[in-house]
Amino acid sequence: MMEVKTVDKPDERRDFPRGHLEALHLTGLDFAVATFEPGWHWTESVGPIVGTESCEVHHNCYMVQGRMRLRMNDGAESEVGPGDVFVCPPGHDAWVVGDEQVILYDFAGGMATDYAKAKS
Repeated sequence: MMEVKTVDKPDERRDFPRGHLEALHLTGLDFAVATFEPGWHWTESVGPIVGTESCEVHHNCYMVQGRMRLRMNDGAESEVGPGDVFVCPPGHDAWVVGDEQVILYDFAGGMATDYAKAKS
């Protein structure tokens, strides 16, 4: 069965301090468009919602706009920008670099289903 959806009409939206996520749910694919404003930092904006010390969601992303710094729990760091494709496993922090809004597409699924949701 073929499914087609548009990011202009997401199935759900989750707002959090200095950002939001829009999710589309298709058979076999949960897709997320994340928007982070300048000053967004995972530990301040999402960490308090989920109650963990670092992000425990796996990401497979394409960076559309802006710059973001990623730091793994082991201290490894990288910066991503427009046109970059990256994989980031659970156990990391992230923050917006500079004054431009970040927009990224996540194909891994966990961001669309679990990101910025309080643990029950």
